[in-house]
Amino acid sequence: MARHWGSVRLPKLWSWQRCLRHIREQRTRLYIIWKCTVILLSWDERQ
Repeated sequence: MARHWGSVRLPKLWSWQRCLRHIREQRTRLYIIWKCTVILLSWDERQ
């Protein structure tokens, strides 16, 4: 029975890891876009 639980948990774990990695990548992209936007908006104010 322990093997059955192990085989059920692994795909779910892999699925969660893939999902979390995707979320992290999206957060990183949004952060970069946000920082660039802030820099561009404040660029005109500096000059």
